[in-house]
Amino acid sequence: MVRSPFDLMASADFLVPDRDAAVAMVQRVLGFGEPKPRWSWGDPGQGFRVTFCRPHRTLHQSPTLVELIEPAPVDPARPMSDVVCATTVALPVVRGPVPLAKSLGAIDRLSGGRLIVAVGRGSAQQDYQAVGIDFDERWGRLDEAVHALRALWQRDREPFVGRFYSTAGIKLDPGPARPEGPPVWIGSWGSEAGLRRVARIGDGWLASAYNTTPVLFGEAKAHLDGQLERQGKDPTTYPNAVATMWFYITEDRAEADRVMRERVLPTIHRPEDVLRARLLVGRAELFSEKLSAFARAGVQRVFIWPVADEARQLAPFCDKVRSAVA
Repeated sequence: MVRSPFDLMASADFLVPDRDAAVAMVQRVLGFGEPKPRWSWGDPGQGFRVTFCRPHRTLHQSPTLVELIEPAPVDPARPMSDVVCATTVALPVVRGPVPLAKSLGAIDRLSGGRLIVAVGRGSAQQDYQAVGIDFDERWGRLDEAVHALRALWQRDREPFVGRFYSTAGIKLDPGPARPEGPPVWIGSWGSEAGLRRVARIGDGWLASAYNTTPVLFGEAKAHLDGQLERQGKDPTTYPNAVATMWFYITEDRAEADRVMRERVLPTIHRPEDVLRARLLVGRAELFSEKLSAFARAGVQRVFIWPVADEARQLAPFCDKVRSAVA
């Protein structure tokens, strides 16, 4: 197989039919139990591996899992002890830093220290309304929540006491597998303020596919590199990824238009021309060109997400797109 210039991760929300199947899949990822035969790994030669992510609290109902596509064949019968688990943008302000630290710390421990955490403020005001938090407080709360997560995970760290959150007197047992806790990436669309936050408090940057382009990502990364240097961090080793790269591969233009209008536009509140330019609904070669452009712009990982016919869409992606990405 041809190795892609970066890791390609495919969101597989709908590959698991229900919560029981999702739990079985997570058990397999964490190294115990066998999955129920209610979903398919697909062709082992395609090299699917599993990790999981989490969407907004109020906007999605299905269990959310992510499949990591790697170049080496994967034997479905062998343990998945080397799979990296990763969230997309978790919302510590909405969920609360203490329960989120407990949940993610447990996953890190069960997985043997294989979890990457990404957090952000979230863009849906109804998420904040659902838990009774003022949406205007989201930025200050996010900064404090990141400090609270680290204080809860790191046993030798002083408690965090801020305006909104305090970890004084709180001890998580058992803690994460790693003494320093999981790395915390910051989700940002690429604004100057957002990138300053990424550099200041983040261990990595998670960008959004439908809020950027290869050109915009490259410009944002150049700005982030400067901010990282100001923070005493090495830009050459600082990790990044682009999430929510929604796609649907088809040679049929009418089918592409239908998928865009019925699945994408009602979900993402962006102008149609913007989404058509930034998301990959259409011919496979256009997808390959876009991913190659992101690789040249400095993207290290891409989270892809089939928006319809999910299980079957992963096959043409592997056959026609991944091998062509250069």
